[in-house]
Amino acid sequence: MSGVLESYARGSWFTPSDEGTPLADANTGETVARISKNAPDIAGMIDYARSVGGPAVRALTFHERAVLLKEVAKHLMGYKDEFYALSHRTGATSRDTMVDVDGGFGTLFGFSGKGRRELPNSTVILDGPPEPLSKGGTFVGQHVYTSRPGVALQINAFNFPVWGMLEKLAPAFLAGLPSIVKPADQTAYLTVAVVRRIIESGLLPEGSLQILVGTHEGLLDHLGPQDIVGFTGSAATGALLREHPNVVRGGVQLNVEADSLNFSMLGPDVRVEDPEFDLYVKQVVAEMTVKAGQKCTAIRRVLVPSGMADAVIEALTDRLSKVRVGAADHPDSRMGALVSLEQREAVREAIGALGRSAEIVFGDPDRVEVIGADDGSGAFMSPILLRAEPGAREPHEIEAFGPVSTVITYDTVAEAVELAALGRGGLVGSLVTHDEGVAREVVLGTAPWHGRVLVLDRDDAKESTGHGSPLPALVHGGPGRAGGGEELGGVRGVKHHMQRTALQGSPDMITAITGQWTPGSRRLADDVHPFRKDLSRLRIGDTIESAERAVTRADIDHFAEFTGDTFYAHTDEEAAAANPLFGGIVAHGYLVVSLAAGLFVDPAPGPVLANFGVDHLRFLTPVKEDAIIKVTLTAKQITPRTNADYGEVRWDAVVTDQGGEVVATYDVLTLVAKGEE
Repeated sequence: MSGVLESYARGSWFTPSDEGTPLADANTGETVARISKNAPDIAGMIDYARSVGGPAVRALTFHERAVLLKEVAKHLMGYKDEFYALSHRTGATSRDTMVDVDGGFGTLFGFSGKGRRELPNSTVILDGPPEPLSKGGTFVGQHVYTSRPGVALQINAFNFPVWGMLEKLAPAFLAGLPSIVKPADQTAYLTVAVVRRIIESGLLPEGSLQILVGTHEGLLDHLGPQDIVGFTGSAATGALLREHPNVVRGGVQLNVEADSLNFSMLGPDVRVEDPEFDLYVKQVVAEMTVKAGQKCTAIRRVLVPSGMADAVIEALTDRLSKVRVGAADHPDSRMGALVSLEQREAVREAIGALGRSAEIVFGDPDRVEVIGADDGSGAFMSPILLRAEPGAREPHEIEAFGPVSTVITYDTVAEAVELAALGRGGLVGSLVTHDEGVAREVVLGTAPWHGRVLVLDRDDAKESTGHGSPLPALVHGGPGRAGGGEELGGVRGVKHHMQRTALQGSPDMITAITGQWTPGSRRLADDVHPFRKDLSRLRIGDTIESAERAVTRADIDHFAEFTGDTFYAHTDEEAAAANPLFGGIVAHGYLVVSLAAGLFVDPAPGPVLANFGVDHLRFLTPVKEDAIIKVTLTAKQITPRTNADYGEVRWDAVVTDQGGEVVATYDVLTLVAKGEE
């Protein structure tokens, strides 16, 4: 792969007319590929995404989109060897590559699972319950999320050419947005290889994924208020994007995830002999050396109690001295090269600036012993550990985006919290402590400044994913210097790409629009019990109104004896009478629910396969002995499962007494056969 990289635009691969400039192997300096500023028609790519890709994706339900993400992940896993070989050329060791490549696949799997489990098999997401807006119940509100008729432009950084793309693609695709990927030049050859395999698979709808290689000119010029830009990179570039007229005045939504001076704090309770001490040292070294420290989540500031500084530095020095730097594919290499010679020079300059208020206590920015490669050709650097002087400002203002961390001391927890905040906003902070009081004080003090906070100790260490690992289910981003954006976070990340709208109308209209039954909406009753209907025949609003049933004292006594629930309100007449809420013996809430099930269940075998849960159960009115109850059960939401012969049905259950008072409300969840379609 030494030719010029191609873009995928408007349904075909675009080959630049010039030879471009070389992209060097980080280990050897050899040319891996060439990259050109000669780009395809950007305006045409955006129009193609909107007119072809967007409608195709939005025609799919959330579940169908989720299944495709899973299929893409499975397909890409068949090309891991190809991706690993290219990743090594970026300077990434096998450990580094696993974080990027396997982490990217895992993110696709993660969002696929979230989409199938937590989103409806439709194209609209309801946000919360209906809001009653009138006394008579004929006017209600409902918040919904709907897909935008726009495009997601994803501008990625060089350090994670696979994960960085897939972690943006997955939530955007689930949300119904087509994506245009703009990879960073230095490692674009790996991103292009992954996109090529996705396009060849034919799994994603045409137009839902394009890639623009090389140029960045005019990227935002053709975007509008329905479009979203997801940017990962430097704070300086993020600031420039914020000044673009289409962002300032044109309504383009910009999400920035920028560099940050992340901290890791050793708690004042930790001593050298404690397991937390070793955990802390291992974590700092790992974050300095994974990806050669070229991670937006790497630990830049090592906050330690003043009395522990020497011990921490000694332990870090000992462990860092055992880290072998070398060619990414060498079996003994524990830290690879930086992505380029230019990046190494930028890190050296940052170290020089940090040196104004800190001294190097381990490593040499200009010399390192390298295995399996030529130090003169590759972008290799030793890990660098510095110790800051008291009151130093530079470690809180300057980021060396490489294998560089600075030890900073504190005397009190309050001072440590203040030091953490001097970074002016970070993606992640971590605390290593076994003291719950310290944990609470530090977390509450640092959380406003950080998108994620990890508390590490002996209890969670074996299963902890570590300081520097963003996870699909958790938000990734941070305030202030970190960009103020948010990515990932499971369904939160999907909703971030959608529009939330407050609907107002009659219950029937809201039901028709959302596809979910709204209280107050019409109920449909016929001679067929709803439990006799498979999914092909069941309709939203199908209802059964049960017969009545008296709740006797004998029922209450039997339930108390049978279950062991002998709470005084059900068994002690004098005590129950003195209870201001009941004024006498009342039925168990779960007895009422059990009797209600007996009133609406159709016992014969049929399309209902199982009851798998009850949601939102509330007991509203006490049921006294000899009360008469009945149930109204209504099909509220129907969710066919993709690639299964059954689906989920959510039923609205309302239990009332002889006076018409509502005594209990809840949702019944069942699995129902699909039947003939």
